[in-house]
Amino acid sequence: MKKLRFIVLFMLCLFAIPGISQAASPVSTHIYLDGHELTQPEKAQAGIVNGNVMVPLRVVLEGLGYDVAWEKKTGSVTVSQADTTLKFVIGEKVAQSGDQEITLRAAPFLQNNTTLIPLRFVGEEMGLQVSWDNKTKSAHLFSPDGGSGSGVGGGKSASNPNEEGGTPENVPQQGNSNGGGSSVPSATQAMLNGISFSDNRLQLSASSDIEPSVFKMDGPNRIVIDLPQTSFSEQFASALPLDDTMRGEFAVTDHPSVSQIRYALFTRNPDTVRIVLDLKAPSPYSVTRDGLGLITIDLTESTAVTPPPSGGNGKRIVVIDPGHGGTQPGAISKSKKQEKDFTLAVGLKVQALLEQEPDIDFVLTRTTDVTLSLQNRAKLANDLNADIFISIHGNSIDPPANPSGSETYYTREESIPLANVMHKHLVAATGLADRKVRYSSLHVTRETKMPAVLLEVGYLSHDKDDALMYTEDFQQSVAEGIVAGIKEYLGL
Repeated sequence: MKKLRFIVLFMLCLFAIPGISQAASPVSTHIYLDGHELTQPEKAQAGIVNGNVMVPLRVVLEGLGYDVAWEKKTGSVTVSQADTTLKFVIGEKVAQSGDQEITLRAAPFLQNNTTLIPLRFVGEEMGLQVSWDNKTKSAHLFSPDGGSGSGVGGGKSASNPNEEGGTPENVPQQGNSNGGGSSVPSATQAMLNGISFSDNRLQLSASSDIEPSVFKMDGPNRIVIDLPQTSFSEQFASALPLDDTMRGEFAVTDHPSVSQIRYALFTRNPDTVRIVLDLKAPSPYSVTRDGLGLITIDLTESTAVTPPPSGGNGKRIVVIDPGHGGTQPGAISKSKKQEKDFTLAVGLKVQALLEQEPDIDFVLTRTTDVTLSLQNRAKLANDLNADIFISIHGNSIDPPANPSGSETYYTREESIPLANVMHKHLVAATGLADRKVRYSSLHVTRETKMPAVLLEVGYLSHDKDDALMYTEDFQQSVAEGIVAGIKEYLGL
């Protein structure tokens, strides 16, 4: 059933592009699966709809030998193989796999009798590497066993940031701030999901570990980072400026050394992403990788990090995860606020309350507006050998659906007791409708090794919930409910 679910969800992504054909001038698009182009319906092709890359489902499903049934009366799509069945309903964000629910990022919909679903769902829920090349209007999908994707996307060298010239210094080895070293291309294509700069450091978030080539250049001064076998993901393109030539930039204000950051798809076949820090003056730097896709370029001599609590003192370790952050804003509320601001505000209030608990050691995955990958959030909790993991989010759904209320999600069976306790306190704290404890295969609740839950505090897409969720009183009440749930579950 796991394999079926993987493929089926992947297919759904190939189904999701109705709004594109409504553009004023039709544009031919392409879908590549492991380097092979798939044939799309002429009137329902892949493209961008309301900021989401959508792709047609049946294109992939039938090519892989799955049975697809459409029930017009109920608007449901049923995919089956052997004794396993997966069911989706047009316009709804929840799919059914056997007796388990799967939450989709956006609802499937029909265009010219073709079912469409977001490409992003493919990567997040099915373990595929996905990207959208806006220049060639191509969706690229790579399955775990499908190879590196070589040959996907034609073209020679792509435009790079200002055709970098000048005198390069030696490339530094990882962790060395003095120069020297080179990169070894990865065997598979990685996707760059985000770039952020804060606290005197540049952080690059990718779908998998990359060994970068980092070096200085002068005339003018700059630091150059090349990421081999890497392209831009759909998530990157939706969060940061990226033009049709696959280039972009953003200014860095009030910094003594850095004036702006530029990035581009520097070469193609194989793909290389280049990031350039334009400097006002030469600056030392160091490079670190976490092995899961997070690369940090620190513009200080020291890269020492304060170690987190070990738990050797007998205290219980709790990881609080304010969702999204940095280049990943999350959902946008009815009042045009960002989910990442709500989750951080609640997380910091939880932190203040936990500081008063002598029997609890705790760590927040982020305390500022920084980008952090899902992999790094789970890794942090696992490395700490934490007792519990709690991720804070705000929900959202596309019209015409307009639910209100609180939900708690779990993935592994061992997390159910924690989910039940936390949900009881969450509903009491919010005063919103009880939308129950639910199952969903979410990365942070699936890949953590301890009981883990994700709290959808309320619906940012609902007027009532949105009006409450950005108030101090509501956030404080939620924080108190979270701490009460933690203490009850831990028996403190």
